[in-house]
Amino acid sequence: MALLEVKGITKTFGGLVAVENVEFNVNEGEIVSIIGPNGAGKTTIFNMLTGVYHVNGGKILFDGKEIQNKQPRDIVKAGIARTFQNIRLFPTMRVIENVLVGEHINIGYHFLDLLFKTKKYRAEEKAAHQRAIDLLVSLDLGDQIDNYAKNLPYGMQRKLEIARAIATKARLIILDEPAAGMNPQESEELKEFIRKLRDKGQTILLIEHDMSVVMDISDRIYVIDHGRKIAEGLPKEIAVNKRVITAYLGSGDVKKDDNETENS
Repeated sequence: MALLEVKGITKTFGGLVAVENVEFNVNEGEIVSIIGPNGAGKTTIFNMLTGVYHVNGGKILFDGKEIQNKQPRDIVKAGIARTFQNIRLFPTMRVIENVLVGEHINIGYHFLDLLFKTKKYRAEEKAAHQRAIDLLVSLDLGDQIDNYAKNLPYGMQRKLEIARAIATKARLIILDEPAAGMNPQESEELKEFIRKLRDKGQTILLIEHDMSVVMDISDRIYVIDHGRKIAEGLPKEIAVNKRVITAYLGSGDVKKDDNETENS
């Protein structure tokens, strides 16, 4: 059974159909990419997966349980966390404090424990702090623990944002344009970083416009155009898919039957 199963999801805004009957899945331990031209509906799909938008039709199953139309916090607690195209760190907080924000989504103490600094509060805070340190060290950010987020280079800020997502105990990390704004060296470092996450057992779903990133790190790729899935397959198959090439060049009619996903 796939970790994430998306079954025929549809999203409309008034009379506009932004996403129509899209289906895909992500298996545990995979890197799966969703690509497509600007305005294809990729971010709308991510927003449905993470509870930002309600689904008008279809189902989203995570670990076999339906999660469509749940609140974003509940989806995070279920095991899905995301990053955004525009980095959303707390710039005046230290690196470890940013990661602790992710840790606290699953904290076990209550308000009174916090108010009275109970033994339970102290024990859980100590454990969360150590987990945050261990995570940062494992992701080669250990030497930045006490630095302020705003002082980190851009590429390292992106890694910190991903680390914060992992700190929520997410089984699936959703990355929205992780290479946006990066220079070639930063993109190469990001690719290696994401590969290492997969090697550690992390499951990753991403949107990305940088095709060198997509083709180098993806196990499988889905292609969206005009809100509909037009292709799926291995990177080498997507690279020569005629419908995908047509969609990116902006010529021809790519709207065919929903079940027609050519891979040649």
